[in-house]
Amino acid sequence: MKSDDKKKDNVFRNRNFRLVFLGALVSELGALLYSFAVSFYILEISGNNAFLQGLYLALCGVAMLIFTPVGGVFGDRKSKAKIMYVCDFMKGGVIILATVLMLLFSEPRAHIVILFVLGIFGNAVSGIFNPAAGALFPHIVEESQLQQANSYFTMKSSMESILGVILAGILYAALPIHVLFFCVGACFVASGISEMMIDYDFTPSGVPLTLRLAFRDMGDGIAYLKTKKAILVLLASVLFINFFFAPVTGNFLPYFIKTDLANAPSYLFDSILAPELWSSVFSVCIGLSSLLGAAILSGSPQADKCGRKVSRLFCYGAAVIIGLTVCYAVFVERGARINAFLIAFSLGCVMVGFLISCINIPVITAIMRIVDKDKLSKVNSLINIGSQGMIPIASVLAGVLLEAFGSTVLLAFCSLGFTVTAISLLFSRQFKEL
Repeated sequence: MKSDDKKKDNVFRNRNFRLVFLGALVSELGALLYSFAVSFYILEISGNNAFLQGLYLALCGVAMLIFTPVGGVFGDRKSKAKIMYVCDFMKGGVIILATVLMLLFSEPRAHIVILFVLGIFGNAVSGIFNPAAGALFPHIVEESQLQQANSYFTMKSSMESILGVILAGILYAALPIHVLFFCVGACFVASGISEMMIDYDFTPSGVPLTLRLAFRDMGDGIAYLKTKKAILVLLASVLFINFFFAPVTGNFLPYFIKTDLANAPSYLFDSILAPELWSSVFSVCIGLSSLLGAAILSGSPQADKCGRKVSRLFCYGAAVIIGLTVCYAVFVERGARINAFLIAFSLGCVMVGFLISCINIPVITAIMRIVDKDKLSKVNSLINIGSQGMIPIASVLAGVLLEAFGSTVLLAFCSLGFTVTAISLLFSRQFKEL
């Protein structure tokens, strides 16, 4: 009898959830293939220019930040499902168009221009897509199933990071870049087709959306968010946490692989793993541990408050980054033990992946529970801006630090900033109430 109740309560019995899950599965696979390929391709055709890579990441981040408030306004006034499939069709179509242009113009400089334009446009569309997608669950899923739904989505992302990144590494090594990009565009189109079939109760606003009304909606979202002190503290903290953590994966890792690892006389499993495939290994480590954390939380009851536990987990994350910084300085910069660093970084990725699930799922679930449904898209857009707002600056600054001082200085800078922010959050009274 209890087994039947569990089956009845499983969120996968919800048709809309299955459609959202399938659409996200395909589109996130495409996004993963694209981000993997672009990170290495820009370094490859620019002669390992870390500043150019950082500039690309920064401009993409700025584009997303500018259009995220627009997505928040649209998300609370328009059909969230329609916003999602229109955005996916736009991204898929533009990627396919860019693929054709790359075939017509084969010069490396032309490819860099195309990738910059494509990255900026794609992230602008993502800025509109994300607030709507992040606010859809409370409209199609029962409140008691929110943690389960978020856990399944994290498990999906983890599985994609395990299998998708391996696939991305293989495809990047085996296929021409334009073939890989065409596959990415097809993934987004397929996702849009799935999202077109989502059906939920939506009452369109009878008031036409104007620029003045859009700015008023943004102001209302800010005023509403001011009443949620715990979320404000979270935003302030995550703003700096992402500022200090994003360069580790976005700048340091591709640079390490293209310089330290690729130029090493030998490294662990070099007979079967190209240097770029070690990026897949690290992603698999994150994915497996994140999958474990999500699986545990999918069967756990929703806690009323998660702030105290989450603040401690951020401190554990700071300890991991400090450990990786010391390992790089000792094993790579001051020694020739690159294999020891590969092992240490893999273990660090395992710990980071588990922490990501244990932090993100309870926080996202808590926000979905305490924020009014008709304001969730605007709040999500503000949260996205708050969490991503300083990443473009971090990407450029990280590129400068890498070019001028090397990886150890960059990692030490990130470790110090992350640790100070995590400790501040640990002693926040307001955040404990989340």
